[in-house]
Amino acid sequence: MSQVTFFNLSKDTLLGDAIDIADTAAARNRGLLKHDRLNEGEGLWIVPCEAVHTFWMRFAIDAVFLDKHKKVTKVVANLPPSRLAMSWRARSVLELPAGMAAQTRTEAGDQIEIRRPPS
Repeated sequence: MSQVTFFNLSKDTLLGDAIDIADTAAARNRGLLKHDRLNEGEGLWIVPCEAVHTFWMRFAIDAVFLDKHKKVTKVVANLPPSRLAMSWRARSVLELPAGMAAQTRTEAGDQIEIRRPPS
């Protein structure tokens, strides 16, 4: 699975530099289920996606919903296990360690940039 960096252009803050991409049905179904936690800098970008759940997960996450232009439509901070979150305007979701959205002041309307490593 490839990794990318997510940067909040609106706040000039780094959201994560080891973000895995879940862009296949198998990867989206697996999600973060095999993780015990997310460390700072880690995360999962689920694309396409407009809703996530944390059933069978063992830790809370921040869910940052993005539209097709990578603009934040909604942030659900500290989403605990066994919950659902959605944004009908979203086209993808960035799952981050709980507290990262607050730490980076990420909110609806912020513009996000995805930086891919050089090949």
